[in-house]
Amino acid sequence: MTSQIQAVVFDFGGVLIGWDPRNLFARYFPEQPQAMEDFLEEVSFMEWNAQQDKGRSFAEAVSIHSIKFPQHAHLLSAYHENWKESLTGSIEGTVELLRSLKETGVPLYGLSNWSLETFTIVRHEFEFLNLFDEIVLSGEVKMIKPEPEIFELCLQKIGKPAHQCLFIDDSQANIDTANKLGFDTVHFVSPEHLKNELQIRQLL
Repeated sequence: MTSQIQAVVFDFGGVLIGWDPRNLFARYFPEQPQAMEDFLEEVSFMEWNAQQDKGRSFAEAVSIHSIKFPQHAHLLSAYHENWKESLTGSIEGTVELLRSLKETGVPLYGLSNWSLETFTIVRHEFEFLNLFDEIVLSGEVKMIKPEPEIFELCLQKIGKPAHQCLFIDDSQANIDTANKLGFDTVHFVSPEHLKNELQIRQLL
């Protein structure tokens, strides 16, 4: 391997595995896309969900938010009970790149904002997750991207300086933190773009 990169770090949601809460909520808002968006905004869905990614239990999250938004309690419970419907499956083009990287021998790490409670439910369904040398999961370590602490923990596990690690994520905020810490980064937009970036770095 002639690349300066000694480890590749992947985000999961939006990079290797499709996730969109609208995939679940659409059936509660038939032919009402704007009403669904209004609901997501009203309950600050992404901020609420991030607390589960950081380790809060879904039962506690639903209980607290249902008191605040009683008119939406059924929808919050539905997300907890049918959470798997928010996953849209593997992003196959990226999974193929992951397999190709594994074959080159480059160490692979996962760094994902994901509730341990829900990750445990589906981990066995995505066998490619076994390709990672180690996975740092926000819900398990009680830290969350883009906080620098979770990146620093990941670097400790890798045992390499940031400039020797390539970090791949679809969130600009996460990319910004990684850049500040010295990582080489790819802001994920598509498997095709990622493949090109990996080739530029002589990783493929």
